[in-house]
Formats: sequence, structure tokens, C-alpha cells
Amino acid sequence: MSWTIWAAIIVVAVVIYALVKRWETKLVLLAAGFFLAALSLDPMMAFKQFDKSMTNGGLIVSICSAMGFATVVSLTKCDVHLVTLLTRPLRKMGILLLPLCMIVTGCIAVAIPSTAGCCAAVGPTLIPLLIRSGFRPAIAGAAVVGSITPGLLNPGSAHNVFISKLADVEVINFIGKFAGYTLAASAFIIIVVFLLCLIYHDYNASQDSTVSSTQTPDGESTVQPKLLYAVAPLIPVIILVAASIFAPELKMSVATAMLLGSVYAIAVTRTSPEKACKEFFNGMGRGYATILGIIIAAGVFVAGLRAAGVVDLFVNYLQHANEVAKIGGATGPYLLGLVTGSGDAATFAFNEAVTPHAEKFGLSRDYLGYLAMLSGHLGRLSSPLCGGLILTAGLAGVNPLEIVKRTLPAMLITLIAAYFIL
Repeated sequence: MSWTIWAAIIVVAVVIYALVKRWETKLVLLAAGFFLAALSLDPMMAFKQFDKSMTNGGLIVSICSAMGFATVVSLTKCDVHLVTLLTRPLRKMGILLLPLCMIVTGCIAVAIPSTAGCCAAVGPTLIPLLIRSGFRPAIAGAAVVGSITPGLLNPGSAHNVFISKLADVEVINFIGKFAGYTLAASAFIIIVVFLLCLIYHDYNASQDSTVSSTQTPDGESTVQPKLLYAVAPLIPVIILVAASIFAPELKMSVATAMLLGSVYAIAVTRTSPEKACKEFFNGMGRGYATILGIIIAAGVFVAGLRAAGVVDLFVNYLQHANEVAKIGGATGPYLLGLVTGSGDAATFAFNEAVTPHAEKFGLSRDYLGYLAMLSGHLGRLSSPLCGGLILTAGLAGVNPLEIVKRTLPAMLITLIAAYFIL
């Protein structure tokens, strides 16, 4: 191997260390990418990749519009109505309350795919409910944060948009192709968490489980849920699915569905259109800064690796060991998601560098991209550094490691199962 590849290996180790230490993700990836490109005497490769990623129209339109819609949903409190509507029938269900709460959280995750966002929406209601019903706080937190895998079905998810563009397929078709695997993984996680609840003796129906005001919010919502409000977060998903089945000639875009969903939320809640419009575009800006910012930075990092010769070396190796590509897609993003608490950087970097060459390994781009996406997602939910997991630990009043003892085995077993099933 050349000296630039050895230098790249050292830089990758430094990047992992910096991410574990919670340094700014975009800064770490950008600095590493530009450094490697300059070290390889090809700095323009990183700059060209920066320009290309920054002006990627397909990603900008879908991701920013989805974030704008999420902001409108939050402004109109439609997410609160959805959570309240789904959780009220769950009281007095005994030990079955655990899997039922996980199913409800999964349904809400389809509309609110952000880990932290979904946990913030459902945690203050479901965690106190579970604890008062006899579940230990650790399993209550694990039930919430471990249930968001159905969020991978959301067409506004950055990974869905990114992979479908790589595979040159419509995002709704990509989601539909792997929806069965996503739902199977979600069901598998629920089963494993339920079994862990029994193994750890995390349920005691006779215990006096009260939640102090210092541990969690009261959890009793004073909102009277309205059906028209509650369905608002689901409107874009309904529109995209219906259009793909009944009117494919319309070629309904994610952005169009998000705009229609925003209009619906504004109309039924009678929110000020002026205020909602401002919030929509503020949300779009935050979407570019947070999600697209990581995509841009990951692209520059991969460009640096490519300039150093690492990508070509890796691709050539995978061409002669096809099974390694599948193992890499399953384990690489998972491990980095586990040690950093974020599966985004690892997943985007893997899909930027390796997935475009999937055909050379005897795999399809959408297959390898989905495997990496699922792997990074499960790795994040296994990590005590995951923002959503830390949030649920705070709501439950426990150490994040107590929740990890429940989520890590569930996610790791699910990943192994997914590897052999996919």
C-alpha cells in the first residue's frame, strides 16, 4: 500500500476518536477530507465534491421540504394530538402494555422519523404511563427509543432520498421494496425487548410505581385529541402512497406532498398562514444546515479518501470478495453508529463511497444502501451517546447505560437476523 493509504488509515482513526469525543461532526469530516486531498496533492477533488454535494437538487428539495413540514406540524401541535389519540386507549393493559406502546411509538415514528423528535413527542406520555403500570424506568425508556425503526418508511428521510437517487428509483418505490424488511425488523425488536423485560424482571404489576416530578413530566395530556389534527403528520405519507398506487402518472414528489400536508395542517388548525410560512422556511433552512450539512461533509471526507486511493483499493478488494461487501454494509455503519451515537455520518460515507459500485460486487445499489441504512440506524440505537436515548433516559430518570443494556442486545440480534434474511 502507498504512504497516502497509511496516512488515510491514521486520519480515519483520528476521525473516529473525534466523533466519539462529540466534536462537531461536519467540521471533523470536512477537515479530514480536505487534509487527505491536500496530502494526496489533489485538493481540488475535495472542493469539487463540496460544490457537487452543496447543489444536489434532488436531495435539497426532498430533505428541506420534509424538515419544513416537520416544523409546521410542531407549530400547529398536530403531533401532540396524534400521540394523545394513540396512547389514551392503552391504560390498564398489564404486561401487554409494553409491546402496545412500542407499536404506537412505531406508528408515530413513521410521521416523525427523527429519533430525538419522536422520543420527545411520545416520551413524556408513554414513559410515565409504563412506569405507573409496573415497568421499571429503564425498560420504559428502552421501549420508546427502541421502537422508531418504522421511521425508515418515511419518504422524507434523508437516507431514503439519498439511496433512491443513487439507485435511480423513485423514493416511494425504494421504500415499498424494503418495507417488509423494515416492518419485520421492527417486529423482531419488539419481541426481543419484550423477552428482555421478562429476563431482567422489569415488570411487577403489584409494585407502587409512581413518577416523581423530578424524574418525568406528569404525562397526563390535557389535550382533547382531534382526529383532523391527529392525521396531519401522516398526510404526506398517505398522499405519496395513494399517488403511487392509484395515479403513478402524476409522479408525485416528496416536496409536493410535504407542501400539501403543510397546507392541510394550517387549514384544519386555523394557524396564521404568515407565521406558518415563516416557520416552514425556517425548518427548510435547519434541514439544509443539519442534515444536508452532514451529507456535504461526508462527501468531502469520501473525496479525500478517494484522492488517497483508499476507495479504489477497497472497491477492488470487494470485487474479489463479494460477501465482504455485504458484511461491510452490515457491520461498518453499525459499529461507527455504536461508538459515536450517530449513524448518519457512517451511513452517508459508506453509501457515498461503496454503494455506487454495488454491481461490481454482485449486489444492487438499493439493496446495499438499505443494508447500510438499517445497520447505522441500529448502531445508533445501541449507543449511550445517542441523543434520543439520552433524552429518554432523562425522562425515565435513569443512567443511559441502563437503557443500553436493553436496546443493544435487541439491535445486535436484529442486525444479525437482517444480515441472513436480506
